[in-house]
Amino acid sequence: MVQVAARRFASVDALRGLTVAAMLLVNDPGDWAHVFAPLLHSEWAGCTPTDLVFPFFLFIVGVSIALGVVPRIEAGADPAPVRRALWVRALRIIGIGLAINLLGWWLLDKPHFRPWGVLQRIGLCFLVVGYIATRPAPRVQGTLIAVLLLGYWALLGFGGGFEPWSNLASRVDTALLGPLVYEFDPASGRGHDPEGLLSTLPAIATTLLGLHAGGWLRRGRVHRLLPGALGCLLVGWLWSAALPWNKNLWTPSFVLWTAGWAMALLWLFHQLVDRWHWPAIGRSLGINAITVYAGSAVMFLLLYALGAWEAIYRIGYTSWMTPLFGPYVPSLAFGLVFTAIWWAIAKWMEKRGIVIKV
Repeated sequence: MVQVAARRFASVDALRGLTVAAMLLVNDPGDWAHVFAPLLHSEWAGCTPTDLVFPFFLFIVGVSIALGVVPRIEAGADPAPVRRALWVRALRIIGIGLAINLLGWWLLDKPHFRPWGVLQRIGLCFLVVGYIATRPAPRVQGTLIAVLLLGYWALLGFGGGFEPWSNLASRVDTALLGPLVYEFDPASGRGHDPEGLLSTLPAIATTLLGLHAGGWLRRGRVHRLLPGALGCLLVGWLWSAALPWNKNLWTPSFVLWTAGWAMALLWLFHQLVDRWHWPAIGRSLGINAITVYAGSAVMFLLLYALGAWEAIYRIGYTSWMTPLFGPYVPSLAFGLVFTAIWWAIAKWMEKRGIVIKV
């Protein structure tokens, strides 16, 4: 078997790490009733800064596949062991996501166990795009992106439109899992899951766009990143007039809009970190991204189940900050401190050479 060391770009690690930091910040406010608007997801149509976070991570998954998987195949490695490794890693990521949801169901006494989730979607996108990457064919990949986006648009359009609850993606998830989806209305029998099965199809397109951008980065064609970003942004913006940005449905216009910003940031980080040698801020989080994300989720569940989360927030933040600054500042401060704690943990791991590969 041909062994090829994956080329590591500090810029990619830094961008991945800052994306994880943003995930922690938006997922862990002190009080969900008092969160600044940019740190909330759009209720339905639209795109807030928070809506960019998950697509950025999937885009970077695609970039990482371009840097890690494709070079081995191009060097003549047998695809079979590579694909087995993809299966193993994908199943681990999915398994961690299921375990976190199971822990939350048990500790928080939730009414049901939810099979879908963020890590589950990451694992599926990683597996599918990783398989595609074992057959390097940029033109085929570009065609597949178009088929996924146009096909998904057609499915939603002919499947009843884009309204909450009644759209095809929500109906498919409800038919498959019933009350096990993220939101379920027992009275009407309708449900919705923002990380459901059908909407994973355009999420795969997001990851494929990252694979394409990562190929440009690896081959030294960085000059294509910025025009590619501008093209995605323009088409995503124009398309939004007919098909609004919508993270819940992961609409095709949302795919292109968010991928455009991710591609632009990849270009910027490459210039700043790889070429101009600025500090790779966030790298420590980036090299242990899944570990930090999963560890922070478990910490939240344990603290919340023990009642410590609310006690820490009340005593350490709201008791003195709310009279001075109002209720929104302490909620933000709590999220920033929680993120900083995990950043410090990741920094400690990096200094000791601890990299947990899922």
